[in-house]
Amino acid sequence: MDPVITPSDATTTVPRSSAFVIPASILIGFAMIAAAIYFSGGLGGTKVTEVNNVPTGAPTATTDKPIRAVDSSDHIRGNPNAQIVFVEYSDFECPFCKRFHEGTMTKLMDEYGSTGKIAWVYRHFPLEQLHPNAPKIANASECVSELAGNDGFWKFTDLIFSERETNAQTDVTKLSNYAVQAGATEAAFTTCMDEQRYQDIVTNDFTDGANAGVKGTPHTFVLFGGQQGVINGAQSYETVKQLTENLLSQLDGGVTE
Repeated sequence: MDPVITPSDATTTVPRSSAFVIPASILIGFAMIAAAIYFSGGLGGTKVTEVNNVPTGAPTATTDKPIRAVDSSDHIRGNPNAQIVFVEYSDFECPFCKRFHEGTMTKLMDEYGSTGKIAWVYRHFPLEQLHPNAPKIANASECVSELAGNDGFWKFTDLIFSERETNAQTDVTKLSNYAVQAGATEAAFTTCMDEQRYQDIVTNDFTDGANAGVKGTPHTFVLFGGQQGVINGAQSYETVKQLTENLLSQLDGGVTE
């Protein structure tokens, strides 16, 4: 993962207020979570890196900036109207992103996705200085999305992360093969790639993330009950599951101030 706010490993519509008060119940409910999770209304910065330190302590308030609202142009896995939406800024070549994708978020969706209570949004944040092929792979994923739909995008994304070793680079000669497995036709995919058709989309995601304070990957915003939080880094499944349970309890009235 790449650091975001602190050097650590590591919308659905968000109100455009500059900041908001953190309910005491949320801080109390999360006090036991030893992870870099922050709750606020905005975020700042931009030095790209990959990190995976997990600072300990309760969630801390920051001055995060609201992210771009989630809409139909986003890649959404799960219920778009879910109570909790995880918006991840990620790099296909980042080893910590692979860990977070496979070991945390995929497992979380397997457990909670069918309930309709959570959703996962993927946005691009390719760190080209560290991973020269990352922008190309991101563009490839957008081509697959055009040719095979949202399901195809997620199949392609899963393949990219699963088909390489943690610290290895993606074999870009296999991109067309992955695209076909995800439901695209090879000829149409090749044409899309030759045209670099979605370079602007990838660049816009990166710019949006940087403007919101993303400095590394994975960096995940958590949208819930009109509020915005941040998961900094490749946090474990257990940590994010506990966060999810606490948020659901809060949203369902299980935790009160």
